[in-house]
Amino acid sequence: MDAILQPWPWFVSGPLIALVMAILVFFGKTFGMSSNLRTLCSIGGAGKYADFFKFDWKAQKWNLTVVLGAIIGGFIAVQFLSDGSAIDLSAETISDLKTLGFENAGATLLPSEIYDWDSILSLKGGSILVIAGFLVGFGTRYAGGCTSGHAITGLSNLQLPSLIAVVGFFIGGLLMTHFLLPLIF
Repeated sequence: MDAILQPWPWFVSGPLIALVMAILVFFGKTFGMSSNLRTLCSIGGAGKYADFFKFDWKAQKWNLTVVLGAIIGGFIAVQFLSDGSAIDLSAETISDLKTLGFENAGATLLPSEIYDWDSILSLKGGSILVIAGFLVGFGTRYAGGCTSGHAITGLSNLQLPSLIAVVGFFIGGLLMTHFLLPLIF
């Protein structure tokens, strides 16, 4: 049980990801989470309102198992495979987060300053969620996929647009962490 509870080393998880990618390439499939939103919207009838959702969603329903697996796997991991210990953050990260107003950094999986109901239902919290959701949704479509799709599928297929997108994701993350996040909090 200890082997399951501890983070897996790169030499176990890396080859497992490579194996999954080899199987997907063999069957001509691509991996990504954002395409599932398009599939779900198409199943719900969004094709009546926008041409973007008019496509053969039945050919993509296999990818919904990725979403289902992520939901079930996340639930199992938190409920049954978590030892309840605090998140292992460096002292410098905890200090930086405290200066931004995060009092219990690393004590919980999700910081209450962002994900608590009081925070979400406040004007600031609601605005952050709506704006962030719009930017993530727009960015995902504009970039032609999400971080997992580009970083795992695109890079493993040696696609230059995916390399450019992943570099952009990292630059955006650094800008957000070092410049925008201190302004927001």
